[in-house]
Amino acid sequence: MSEKIVGAQIDGGSQGAARTAASRLLFATDIWSGTPSPPRVPELTSVSPPAPPPVPAAQTPRRGEVTTVAAPVAPDRALAKQWPPRQLSLALQGGGTFAAFTWGVLERLLEEPDIEIDTISGASAGAVNALLLACGLAEGGREAARNRLNRFWVRLMHEASFRSLMLVGGFSPAGSSVAFGPTLRSGQFDPFDLDPLRQALSRDIDFAALRAAKAPRLLIAATRIRDGRQQIFRNEAITADVALASTCPPLVHCAVEIEGEAYWDGGFGGNPPLVRLVQETSVTDVLLVQVTPSRDSYVPITLAAIDRRLDQIAANAALNAEIAAITWAQAQTAPSLRLSRIAAEDSVDGLAQRSSTDLGRGFIRLLHRSGREAAQRWLGQGAPGADAQHALPATEAALA
Repeated sequence: MSEKIVGAQIDGGSQGAARTAASRLLFATDIWSGTPSPPRVPELTSVSPPAPPPVPAAQTPRRGEVTTVAAPVAPDRALAKQWPPRQLSLALQGGGTFAAFTWGVLERLLEEPDIEIDTISGASAGAVNALLLACGLAEGGREAARNRLNRFWVRLMHEASFRSLMLVGGFSPAGSSVAFGPTLRSGQFDPFDLDPLRQALSRDIDFAALRAAKAPRLLIAATRIRDGRQQIFRNEAITADVALASTCPPLVHCAVEIEGEAYWDGGFGGNPPLVRLVQETSVTDVLLVQVTPSRDSYVPITLAAIDRRLDQIAANAALNAEIAAITWAQAQTAPSLRLSRIAAEDSVDGLAQRSSTDLGRGFIRLLHRSGREAAQRWLGQGAPGADAQHALPATEAALA
Protein backbone atom coordinates (compact mmCIF):
# COMPACT_ATOMS: atom_id res chain seq x y z
CA MET A 1 0.00 0.00 0.00
CA SER A 2 1.63 3.21 -1.14
CA GLU A 3 -0.66 5.91 0.17
CA LYS A 4 -3.31 6.01 2.85
CA ILE A 5 -6.09 8.50 3.22
CA VAL A 6 -6.14 9.21 6.91
CA GLY A 7 -8.97 11.66 7.08
CA ALA A 8 -12.52 11.72 5.89
CA GLN A 9 -14.96 13.69 3.85
CA ILE A 10 -17.98 14.11 6.12
CA ASP A 11 -21.15 16.03 5.37
CA GLY A 12 -20.89 19.51 6.79
CA GLY A 13 -22.31 22.62 5.13
CA SER A 14 -20.22 25.17 3.25
CA GLN A 15 -16.44 25.14 3.32
CA GLY A 16 -16.27 28.35 5.34
CA ALA A 17 -18.73 27.14 7.97
CA ALA A 18 -16.99 23.79 8.27
CA ARG A 19 -13.62 25.41 8.70
CA THR A 20 -14.98 27.72 11.37
CA ALA A 21 -16.44 24.83 13.35
CA ALA A 22 -13.29 22.75 13.01
CA SER A 23 -11.06 25.66 13.94
CA ARG A 24 -13.06 26.45 17.08
CA LEU A 25 -12.78 22.90 18.32
CA LEU A 26 -9.15 22.44 17.38
CA PHE A 27 -8.14 25.70 19.03
CA ALA A 28 -9.91 24.48 22.16
CA THR A 29 -8.05 21.17 21.87
CA ASP A 30 -4.46 22.25 22.50
CA ILE A 31 -2.69 18.91 22.83
CA TRP A 32 0.51 20.66 23.89
CA SER A 33 -0.99 22.45 26.91
CA GLY A 34 -1.82 21.23 30.37
CA THR A 35 -5.58 21.58 29.83
CA PRO A 36 -7.78 18.53 30.42
CA SER A 37 -7.74 15.93 27.69
CA PRO A 38 -10.75 15.66 25.36
CA PRO A 39 -13.37 13.04 26.16
CA ARG A 40 -12.20 9.52 25.45
CA VAL A 41 -13.25 8.34 22.03
CA PRO A 42 -15.21 5.06 22.26
CA GLU A 43 -13.47 1.94 21.07
CA LEU A 44 -13.72 1.36 17.35
CA THR A 45 -15.71 -1.82 17.86
CA SER A 46 -18.54 0.15 19.43
CA VAL A 47 -18.79 2.88 16.80
CA SER A 48 -17.73 1.24 13.57
CA PRO A 49 -20.29 1.28 10.76
CA PRO A 50 -21.38 -2.02 9.27
CA ALA A 51 -18.49 -3.77 7.62
CA PRO A 52 -18.35 -3.21 3.85
CA PRO A 53 -18.68 -6.18 1.53
CA PRO A 54 -15.48 -8.26 1.37
CA VAL A 55 -13.13 -7.48 -1.49
CA PRO A 56 -12.98 -10.30 -4.02
CA ALA A 57 -9.59 -11.96 -4.16
CA ALA A 58 -8.96 -10.69 -7.66
CA GLN A 59 -9.41 -7.10 -6.44
CA THR A 60 -7.09 -7.26 -3.42
CA PRO A 61 -4.73 -4.26 -3.65
CA ARG A 62 -1.19 -5.12 -4.67
CA ARG A 63 1.90 -3.30 -3.48
CA GLY A 64 2.13 0.05 -5.19
CA GLU A 65 -1.61 0.48 -5.58
CA VAL A 66 -3.62 3.14 -3.79
CA THR A 67 -6.00 2.04 -1.08
CA THR A 68 -8.69 4.44 0.05
CA VAL A 69 -9.47 4.29 3.75
CA ALA A 70 -11.76 7.27 4.20
CA ALA A 71 -14.89 7.07 6.30
CA PRO A 72 -17.94 5.99 4.31
CA VAL A 73 -20.12 8.80 3.01
CA ALA A 74 -23.18 8.98 0.81
CA PRO A 75 -22.09 7.93 -2.71
CA ASP A 76 -23.52 11.02 -4.40
CA ARG A 77 -21.61 13.35 -2.04
CA ALA A 78 -18.38 11.39 -2.42
CA LEU A 79 -18.53 11.37 -6.20
CA ALA A 80 -19.45 15.04 -6.33
CA LYS A 81 -16.28 15.99 -4.48
CA GLN A 82 -13.73 17.14 -7.04
CA TRP A 83 -10.56 15.12 -7.48
CA PRO A 84 -7.75 15.95 -7.73
CA PRO A 85 -8.47 18.84 -5.37
CA ARG A 86 -8.20 22.31 -6.83
CA GLN A 87 -6.85 23.78 -3.59
CA LEU A 88 -4.43 21.96 -1.34
CA SER A 89 -2.46 22.57 1.84
CA LEU A 90 0.71 20.62 2.58
CA ALA A 91 2.31 19.26 5.75
CA LEU A 92 5.94 18.33 5.06
CA GLN A 93 7.77 16.09 7.53
CA GLY A 94 11.49 16.39 8.13
CA GLY A 95 13.85 13.45 8.13
CA GLY A 96 17.30 14.34 6.83
CA THR A 97 17.99 13.14 3.32
CA PHE A 98 14.74 11.13 3.34
CA ALA A 99 13.13 14.49 2.50
CA ALA A 100 14.34 14.01 -1.07
CA PHE A 101 11.19 11.88 -1.36
CA THR A 102 9.20 15.07 -0.71
CA TRP A 103 11.14 16.79 -3.48
CA GLY A 104 9.72 14.21 -5.89
CA VAL A 105 6.17 14.58 -4.52
CA LEU A 106 6.27 18.37 -4.83
CA GLU A 107 7.76 18.25 -8.32
CA ARG A 108 4.88 16.08 -9.52
CA LEU A 109 2.24 18.26 -7.84
CA LEU A 110 3.73 21.35 -9.49
CA GLU A 111 3.03 19.77 -12.87
CA GLU A 112 -0.72 19.98 -12.16
CA PRO A 113 -1.73 23.48 -13.35
CA ASP A 114 -5.12 23.32 -11.64
CA ILE A 115 -3.84 22.67 -8.09
CA GLU A 116 -3.33 25.81 -6.03
CA ILE A 117 -1.18 25.59 -2.89
CA ASP A 118 -2.78 27.41 0.05
CA THR A 119 -0.73 26.79 3.22
CA ILE A 120 2.46 24.80 3.89
CA SER A 121 3.76 23.62 7.24
CA GLY A 122 7.16 22.07 7.79
CA ALA A 123 9.89 21.21 10.26
CA SER A 124 13.59 20.48 9.77
CA ALA A 125 14.18 19.26 6.20
CA GLY A 126 10.44 19.63 5.64
CA ALA A 127 10.81 23.32 6.44
CA VAL A 128 13.59 23.66 3.85
CA ASN A 129 11.38 22.05 1.19
CA ALA A 130 8.50 24.32 2.22
CA LEU A 131 10.64 27.45 1.94
CA LEU A 132 12.05 26.46 -1.45
CA LEU A 133 8.54 25.73 -2.77
CA ALA A 134 7.01 28.95 -1.43
CA CYS A 135 9.89 31.12 -2.62
CA GLY A 136 9.72 29.72 -6.14
CA LEU A 137 5.94 30.09 -6.34
CA ALA A 138 6.18 33.70 -5.17
CA GLU A 139 8.89 34.67 -7.62
CA GLY A 140 8.10 32.79 -10.80
CA GLY A 141 5.28 30.31 -10.32
CA ARG A 142 5.41 26.54 -10.74
CA GLU A 143 8.46 26.34 -12.98
CA ALA A 144 10.51 28.57 -10.69
CA ALA A 145 9.51 26.42 -7.71
CA ARG A 146 10.56 23.25 -9.53
CA ASN A 147 13.90 24.82 -10.44
CA ARG A 148 14.63 25.90 -6.87
CA LEU A 149 13.89 22.47 -5.46
CA ASN A 150 15.94 20.77 -8.15
CA ARG A 151 18.91 23.12 -7.75
CA PHE A 152 19.01 22.69 -3.97
CA TRP A 153 18.85 18.88 -3.96
CA VAL A 154 21.26 18.42 -6.87
CA ARG A 155 23.77 20.68 -5.13
CA LEU A 156 23.28 18.70 -1.93
CA MET A 157 24.16 15.49 -3.75
CA HIS A 158 27.24 16.95 -5.38
CA GLU A 159 28.56 18.59 -2.22
CA ALA A 160 27.85 15.52 -0.05
CA SER A 161 29.38 17.29 2.95
CA PHE A 162 28.84 17.58 6.67
CA ARG A 163 27.40 21.03 6.06
CA SER A 164 24.91 19.52 3.60
CA LEU A 165 23.61 17.22 6.31
CA MET A 166 23.19 20.13 8.72
CA LEU A 167 21.19 21.99 6.07
CA VAL A 168 18.52 19.27 6.12
CA GLY A 169 18.76 18.38 9.80
CA GLY A 170 20.42 15.09 8.94
CA PHE A 171 21.94 14.58 12.38
CA SER A 172 19.56 13.48 15.10
CA PRO A 173 20.53 13.50 18.79
CA ALA A 174 21.03 9.74 18.88
CA GLY A 175 22.79 9.57 15.54
CA SER A 176 25.13 12.39 16.49
CA SER A 177 26.06 10.59 19.69
CA VAL A 178 26.97 7.47 17.74
CA ALA A 179 28.96 9.41 15.17
CA PHE A 180 30.90 11.73 17.45
CA GLY A 181 30.90 10.08 20.86
CA PRO A 182 29.20 10.71 24.20
CA THR A 183 31.29 13.79 25.05
CA LEU A 184 29.82 15.83 22.23
CA ARG A 185 27.91 18.89 23.49
CA SER A 186 26.46 21.95 21.82
CA GLY A 187 28.98 24.75 21.85
CA GLN A 188 31.94 22.40 22.27
CA PHE A 189 31.91 21.01 18.77
CA ASP A 190 30.84 23.15 15.84
CA PRO A 191 32.68 22.11 12.64
CA PHE A 192 30.95 24.87 10.70
CA ASP A 193 29.73 28.03 12.33
CA LEU A 194 26.30 29.29 11.34
CA ASP A 195 27.50 31.83 8.78
CA PRO A 196 28.30 29.28 6.05
CA LEU A 197 24.96 27.58 6.66
CA ARG A 198 23.14 30.88 6.53
CA GLN A 199 24.89 31.73 3.28
CA ALA A 200 24.01 28.36 1.79
CA LEU A 201 20.32 28.79 2.60
CA SER A 202 20.27 32.39 1.38
CA ARG A 203 21.76 31.21 -1.91
CA ASP A 204 18.62 29.19 -2.67
CA ILE A 205 15.92 31.04 -0.71
CA ASP A 206 14.93 34.70 -1.11
CA PHE A 207 13.43 35.33 2.32
CA ALA A 208 12.00 38.69 1.24
CA ALA A 209 9.95 36.91 -1.45
CA LEU A 210 8.21 34.86 1.24
CA ARG A 211 6.39 38.02 2.34
CA ALA A 212 5.00 38.69 -1.15
CA ALA A 213 1.27 38.38 -1.77
CA LYS A 214 1.83 35.47 -4.18
CA ALA A 215 3.62 33.35 -1.58
CA PRO A 216 1.63 30.52 0.06
CA ARG A 217 1.11 30.85 3.80
CA LEU A 218 3.91 29.21 5.76
CA LEU A 219 4.01 27.61 9.19
CA ILE A 220 7.65 26.79 10.03
CA ALA A 221 8.31 25.00 13.33
CA ALA A 222 11.21 25.30 15.76
CA THR A 223 11.49 24.00 19.32
CA ARG A 224 11.86 26.61 22.06
CA ILE A 225 14.50 25.33 24.46
CA ARG A 226 13.26 27.27 27.49
CA ASP A 227 10.02 25.33 27.81
CA GLY A 228 10.21 22.70 25.06
CA ARG A 229 7.18 24.11 23.26
CA GLN A 230 6.70 24.35 19.54
CA GLN A 231 7.14 27.83 18.06
CA ILE A 232 5.48 28.56 14.72
CA PHE A 233 7.00 31.20 12.44
CA ARG A 234 4.86 32.68 9.66
CA ASN A 235 5.84 34.41 6.42
CA GLU A 236 6.50 37.85 7.84
CA ALA A 237 8.80 36.49 10.57
CA ILE A 238 10.75 33.93 8.51
CA THR A 239 14.45 34.67 8.09
CA ALA A 240 17.59 32.64 7.55
CA ASP A 241 17.83 32.29 11.33
CA VAL A 242 14.35 30.74 11.44
CA ALA A 243 15.32 28.25 8.74
CA LEU A 244 18.48 27.39 10.67
CA ALA A 245 16.56 27.01 13.93
CA SER A 246 14.10 24.61 12.34
CA THR A 247 16.94 22.39 11.12
CA CYS A 248 19.29 22.81 14.12
CA PRO A 249 20.73 19.47 15.38
CA PRO A 250 21.33 20.19 19.09
CA LEU A 251 24.38 17.94 19.43
CA VAL A 252 26.14 19.30 16.37
CA HIS A 253 26.02 23.08 16.63
CA CYS A 254 24.83 25.72 19.05
CA ALA A 255 21.20 26.69 19.45
CA VAL A 256 19.91 29.48 17.21
CA GLU A 257 18.82 32.62 19.04
CA ILE A 258 15.90 34.63 17.68
CA GLU A 259 14.72 37.74 19.57
CA GLY A 260 16.26 36.55 22.81
CA GLU A 261 14.92 32.97 22.61
CA ALA A 262 17.05 29.93 21.86
CA TYR A 263 15.74 27.24 19.50
CA TRP A 264 16.51 23.73 18.34
CA ASP A 265 15.20 21.53 15.53
CA GLY A 266 11.47 21.92 14.93
CA GLY A 267 10.99 18.16 14.60
CA PHE A 268 10.99 17.71 18.39
CA GLY A 269 7.69 19.54 18.92
CA GLY A 270 5.81 18.76 15.73
CA ASN A 271 7.10 16.98 12.68
CA PRO A 272 5.38 18.56 10.84
CA PRO A 273 2.88 20.93 12.51
CA LEU A 274 -0.46 19.42 11.57
CA VAL A 275 -3.11 20.62 14.03
CA ARG A 276 -2.03 24.24 13.51
CA LEU A 277 -2.15 23.74 9.76
CA VAL A 278 -5.71 22.42 9.94
CA GLN A 279 -6.65 25.37 12.16
CA GLU A 280 -5.28 27.98 9.76
CA THR A 281 -5.79 26.60 6.26
CA SER A 282 -8.68 28.02 4.26
CA VAL A 283 -9.17 24.85 2.17
CA THR A 284 -10.59 21.41 2.95
CA ASP A 285 -7.85 19.20 1.46
CA VAL A 286 -4.62 18.64 3.39
CA LEU A 287 -1.82 16.35 2.20
CA LEU A 288 0.74 15.02 4.69
CA VAL A 289 4.05 13.86 3.21
CA GLN A 290 5.62 11.51 5.77
CA VAL A 291 9.25 10.56 5.14
CA THR A 292 10.39 9.05 8.46
CA PRO A 293 9.47 5.35 8.63
CA SER A 294 6.91 4.37 11.26
CA ARG A 295 7.21 0.60 10.72
CA ASP A 296 10.18 -1.74 11.04
CA SER A 297 10.00 -5.53 10.87
CA TYR A 298 13.41 -5.99 12.50
CA VAL A 299 14.27 -5.76 16.20
CA PRO A 300 17.51 -3.72 16.39
CA ILE A 301 20.35 -5.11 18.47
CA THR A 302 23.35 -2.91 17.66
CA LEU A 303 23.79 0.52 19.23
CA ALA A 304 23.54 2.31 15.91
CA ALA A 305 20.42 0.39 14.88
CA ILE A 306 18.75 0.99 18.24
CA ASP A 307 19.49 4.71 18.06
CA ARG A 308 18.15 4.87 14.51
CA ARG A 309 14.90 3.17 15.50
CA LEU A 310 14.50 5.40 18.57
CA ASP A 311 14.91 8.44 16.31
CA GLN A 312 12.20 7.14 13.98
CA ILE A 313 9.78 6.49 16.84
CA ALA A 314 10.42 9.93 18.37
CA ALA A 315 10.03 11.67 15.00
CA ASN A 316 6.55 10.18 14.51
CA ALA A 317 5.28 10.39 18.10
CA ALA A 318 4.11 14.01 17.91
CA LEU A 319 2.70 13.44 14.43
CA ASN A 320 0.60 10.48 15.61
CA ALA A 321 -0.75 12.56 18.49
CA GLU A 322 -1.77 15.34 16.13
CA ILE A 323 -3.46 12.93 13.72
CA ALA A 324 -5.44 11.47 16.64
CA ALA A 325 -6.49 14.96 17.77
CA ILE A 326 -7.70 15.86 14.27
CA THR A 327 -9.60 12.59 13.96
CA TRP A 328 -11.34 13.27 17.27
CA ALA A 329 -12.22 16.80 16.11
CA GLN A 330 -13.65 15.46 12.87
CA ALA A 331 -15.92 13.09 14.75
CA GLN A 332 -17.16 15.91 17.00
CA THR A 333 -17.78 18.66 14.44
CA ALA A 334 -18.32 16.72 11.18
CA PRO A 335 -16.23 19.05 8.99
CA SER A 336 -15.59 18.41 5.31
CA LEU A 337 -11.84 18.18 5.92
CA ARG A 338 -9.98 15.52 3.92
CA LEU A 339 -6.58 14.58 5.34
CA SER A 340 -4.45 12.44 3.02
CA ARG A 341 -1.04 10.90 3.56
CA ILE A 342 1.77 9.87 1.22
CA ALA A 343 4.37 7.85 3.13
CA ALA A 344 7.88 7.22 1.80
CA GLU A 345 8.10 3.83 3.50
CA ASP A 346 5.22 2.58 1.33
CA SER A 347 7.31 3.20 -1.79
CA VAL A 348 10.92 2.55 -0.75
CA ASP A 349 11.77 -0.98 0.40
CA GLY A 350 13.74 -1.24 3.63
CA LEU A 351 13.65 2.48 4.35
CA ALA A 352 13.62 1.88 8.11
CA GLN A 353 17.07 0.30 7.83
CA ARG A 354 18.52 3.16 5.79
CA SER A 355 20.29 6.18 7.22
CA SER A 356 18.80 9.67 6.93
CA THR A 357 22.39 10.93 6.57
CA ASP A 358 22.95 8.99 3.34
CA LEU A 359 23.95 11.52 0.68
CA GLY A 360 24.63 8.94 -2.02
CA ARG A 361 23.43 10.12 -5.41
CA GLY A 362 21.79 6.81 -6.18
CA PHE A 363 19.82 6.88 -2.93
CA ILE A 364 18.73 10.52 -3.34
CA ARG A 365 17.62 9.82 -6.90
CA LEU A 366 15.69 6.74 -5.76
CA LEU A 367 13.84 8.79 -3.15
CA HIS A 368 13.10 11.54 -5.67
CA ARG A 369 11.78 9.10 -8.27
CA SER A 370 9.72 7.23 -5.66
CA GLY A 371 8.18 10.51 -4.51
CA ARG A 372 7.12 11.41 -8.05
CA GLU A 373 5.56 7.98 -8.57
CA ALA A 374 3.73 8.10 -5.22
CA ALA A 375 2.30 11.54 -6.04
CA GLN A 376 1.17 10.26 -9.42
CA ARG A 377 -0.72 7.40 -7.78
CA TRP A 378 -2.28 9.79 -5.27
CA LEU A 379 -3.45 12.13 -8.01
CA GLY A 380 -4.98 9.27 -9.99
CA GLN A 381 -6.70 7.41 -7.18
CA GLY A 382 -10.04 9.23 -7.29
CA ALA A 383 -11.84 11.08 -4.52
CA PRO A 384 -11.57 9.45 -1.07
CA GLY A 385 -14.75 7.58 -0.24
CA ALA A 386 -15.68 6.94 -3.85
CA ASP A 387 -14.49 3.33 -3.67
CA ALA A 388 -16.77 1.71 -1.09
CA GLN A 389 -14.87 -1.57 -1.27
CA HIS A 390 -11.89 -0.02 0.53
CA ALA A 391 -13.76 2.21 2.97
CA LEU A 392 -12.63 2.00 6.60
CA PRO A 393 -13.44 4.09 9.68
CA ALA A 394 -11.44 7.33 9.74
CA THR A 395 -10.11 6.79 13.27
CA GLU A 396 -8.74 3.37 12.41
CA ALA A 397 -7.10 4.79 9.30
CA ALA A 398 -5.51 7.67 11.19
CA LEU A 399 -4.03 5.46 13.87
CA ALA A 400 -2.93 2.63 11.57
